[in-house]
Amino acid sequence: MKQTTSEASIALLAHKALEIRIDSLRATTQAGSGHPTSCLSAADIVATLFFHVLRYDYANPKFPNNDRFILSKGHAVPVLYAALHQRGVITEQQLLSYRDINSEFEGHPTPRLGYNEAATGSLGQGLGVGLGMALNARYEGLSYRTYVLIGDAESAEGSVWEAAELAAHYKVDNLVGIIDCNRFGQSDESLDNHHIERYVQKFEAFGWKTIVIDGHNTAEIVLAFDAAAKVKNQPCMIVAKTFKGYGLKDIENKNGFHGKPFKADELPALIEQLRARFNVQAHESSVPKNMPAAMTPKSSCSETALRLDISKDAHAADFAKGKKISTRKAFGHALATLGTQCDTVFALDGDVKNSTFTEFFEKQSPDRFIQCFIAEQNMVSVASGLALRGKIPFASTFACFFSRAYDQIRMAGIGRVPLRLCGSHSGVSIGQDGPSQMGLEDVSMMRATPESVVLWPSDGVSAYKLVEQMAGYNDGVSYMKSTRSDTPVLYDSNEIFTIGGSKVLRSSVNDKACIVAAGITVHEALAAYDKLMAQGVKVAVIDLYSIKPLDTQTLLKVAATSNKTIITVEDHYPQGGLGEAVASALRNSGVTIKSLAVTKLPRSGSPEALMAYEEIDAASIIKAVLTVKS
Repeated sequence: MKQTTSEASIALLAHKALEIRIDSLRATTQAGSGHPTSCLSAADIVATLFFHVLRYDYANPKFPNNDRFILSKGHAVPVLYAALHQRGVITEQQLLSYRDINSEFEGHPTPRLGYNEAATGSLGQGLGVGLGMALNARYEGLSYRTYVLIGDAESAEGSVWEAAELAAHYKVDNLVGIIDCNRFGQSDESLDNHHIERYVQKFEAFGWKTIVIDGHNTAEIVLAFDAAAKVKNQPCMIVAKTFKGYGLKDIENKNGFHGKPFKADELPALIEQLRARFNVQAHESSVPKNMPAAMTPKSSCSETALRLDISKDAHAADFAKGKKISTRKAFGHALATLGTQCDTVFALDGDVKNSTFTEFFEKQSPDRFIQCFIAEQNMVSVASGLALRGKIPFASTFACFFSRAYDQIRMAGIGRVPLRLCGSHSGVSIGQDGPSQMGLEDVSMMRATPESVVLWPSDGVSAYKLVEQMAGYNDGVSYMKSTRSDTPVLYDSNEIFTIGGSKVLRSSVNDKACIVAAGITVHEALAAYDKLMAQGVKVAVIDLYSIKPLDTQTLLKVAATSNKTIITVEDHYPQGGLGEAVASALRNSGVTIKSLAVTKLPRSGSPEALMAYEEIDAASIIKAVLTVKS
C-alpha cells in the first residue's frame, strides 16, 4: 500500500493518540475504576478513526449519512470519550464525570449519550449490530460506512462468527471491523494470543477481506482504512497487532492489569512517561472536518401508515368471528400488510418463516426481509442495528429459541432499542414436538427486560391489532407470544386493543371466582365457564392479553365482584409468568390468587393430553373453581 497521507497529518494522528491515552488515564483515575490498559492498546486506531476516517457531522450526531462507530469492546469506552473530548465535542468536566451516577458517560457505552451508537459491554454483539446498520445503509442508498472495534478476547464469542458469516453472505462491503489484538482478556491470554494469522485465516474462511497491520503504526493504520474503503462485494476486517497498556513500560504487554485504574499520585509520572515516549507535536488547525455527503434516506413512514384495518386486509374473511386461525398466522398477515403500508418496516427470520408466517412479508416486501438463518443471537443484534438507524424491525422465531438470544435482548433493553419480537410455538399446546420446542420461559425473560412490553393474544383479531401496537411502541422491546394451534376468533374486527389493556369476556355481580388467562388458555377458560354455568356456578373470565404493563384496575374491579378470588391459568412455567405478574400487581389487595401453570416437565403428546397433564385445561380450571370457598 502506498502512503498518500502527509507527514503533518500522520503527526496530528499520533499526537491525538497520545492525548487520547492521557485522557483515558485521567478519566479512569478520577472515577477510581475502569479499564485504562484496554484503552491504551486501541488509542492509535481510535485516533485515526476520529481524526482521519469518520465522515461525521458532530453537530448533528443523528444525521442519517454519518459514518457509524460501534465500540464492541465496551469496557474500553474511555477511549471513545477521550476521542470526543479531543474533537471538542465534550468538555473536560464531562470527560471526568465518567462513571458518576449523574453522568451520561457510563462505565460501558449506552445510547444515553447521543454519540454512542449502541449499548455494548456484554461482549460479542457489536459486529451484529454493525451489520444491521450496514444493511440499513444499503437499503436506503446511503454512503455511510459502519466501523466496529472488536477485542480479540471477545472474538471467542460465537455471536461474532454468526455476524461474520451473515455479513459475508450478504456481501456487505460498507462494514469494516477492526480487531484490537492486544493478546490479553480479563484474566488470561486470549484464545489466539498474538497468532495474528489465525484471525486472518478464520475471517477469510468466512468470506472477509483481511488487512494485517501494526496497530501502533499510524501510517499503517491510515493505509489500512483507506484500503478498506475500496473493498467491494465483501466485508473487511483489519487485524491490528497491539499491546495492552501500550505506552507504559512497566505494564505494557503484561497480564494482571485489566480493569485496574491508576492512583491519583501515580498519574503525573505516567503522563510524563507517555509524553516522553510519544514526543509528537501537531497543529490543531489541521484537524480535518470530514463531513458526510448530503444524502437523505429514501424511505419514510407516517404514523397513519402504521395503522391496520382488518376489514381492508386481503385476508379479512379469515378473521370472521367464530372462524379458526392461529395467532402466529394472524401475526404474519398483519406484518405483511404493515410492510406494504410502511417502507421502514423490516422482517427478520431465523429459518422458520413458514412456521412464523413471516413468509407472507417476504412475498410482499422481499427487499426488507432478512433471512438470518439459524442464528438467533445475531438476528436480534441485526434487528437492533436496524432499529437504531430508525427502522421498525420485527424479528421472529420459536419462542423457546429467544432464550438463546436473551443476552442480546437484555442489551437491547439497556439501550432502550425499539425491537419488536414475536415468539411462536409457545407452550405445551404445541404438542408432539416435545419440551425442547416449547417456549415456557419467554414471558419471564421479556418481563424482566427494562421498559419492555409483553403481549399474549388469544385470537386472530387481537394478534392482528397488537402488531399495530408493537409498531408504534418506541420506548423499548416489545414481545408477542403466539400460539401454534388454530383457535376460534373471539372478537369483532373493530375491537380495540391497547398496550396495558385486557378484555372482560364474562362476568356477573356475584361470581364465585375470576379466571384470568391469556393465549390458548383463554379458550380453556371459556370452555370451563360454559360447563360451570351448566352446573349453576358463575365465574368471570378475563383475557389478560397484556402481561406487561398489566391492567391492574380491571383485575381489582372484577375481583371485587368475584368473591375476591382470582384463578390464573397459563401455558407457561409459573416462575415469572402471568400468575406471578398478577400476584405482584395485586399484592396486599386482599384478593386470593390461585395459579395454574406448567409445573411438570413436559413430554411429547397431543396438545389436549399435555394441557390436561399440566392441569391447565378446562377440566382443571373447573376443579380449581369448585375448591374455592364462598
